[in-house]
Amino acid sequence: MTDILLSLFSAALINNLVLHWPLGVDPLLAVKERSRVHALGLATACLMLVVGTLGYLLDRWLLVPAQLTSLRLFVWLPLSVLLISPLLRLLTHWLPAQPFDGLWPLLLGNAGILGVTLLNSRNDQGLGQAMAFSLGAGLGFWLVLSLFDDLRQRVQDNDVPLPFRGLPIQLISVGLMAVAFLGLRGLVKT
Repeated sequence: MTDILLSLFSAALINNLVLHWPLGVDPLLAVKERSRVHALGLATACLMLVVGTLGYLLDRWLLVPAQLTSLRLFVWLPLSVLLISPLLRLLTHWLPAQPFDGLWPLLLGNAGILGVTLLNSRNDQGLGQAMAFSLGAGLGFWLVLSLFDDLRQRVQDNDVPLPFRGLPIQLISVGLMAVAFLGLRGLVKT
C-alpha cells in the first residue's frame, strides 16, 4: 500500500510529466480561458487513468504473451484516440456545469497520455503501480495546469518588459515551476 501511495505522490509531484519530462506542454500553453482549465485537467486525469490502466492490461495480457511488444504504439495510440469521445460524453453527463466541449483536439494532441502508457510498460511493477502512476500523472498535469493558469493571470496584470511579453515569460515561468518541483526530489528515494 505504501508503494502505491509513493508512486502516486511521485508521479504527481516529483516526476511530473509536464515539468520533469516535457510531455503534455502543448495543452498547457493552448488553454487561454480560465473556465476550461479545470475541465481540461479533469478530462486529462481521467483519460490518463483509463488509457494507462487499459494499456498496461493489453500489454501484459495480449502483447507480451504473443511476443508483439514492437506493436505497442500501434495498439495504444488508437486506444487513446477511441476513448476520448466517450469519456468526454460521460464527463459532460456527470458534470454538466463544466465546459468539456471543444477539448477533443487538446486531448488528442496531449503526448502525456501516450507517455503514461509507455512509462507503465517500461517500469512493469504491477497493475496497482500502473494505476497509481497513471492517476498521479493525471493529477500532476491538472496541478501544473492550474498553477500555470494562475501564474499566467498574475503575469498578465503586471508590467512585463516588451521583449518578455507573451510566450517568453510563460516559458520562463514554466522553467521556474520546474525548478521548484525539482526541490521535492529529495523527499522520496526510489
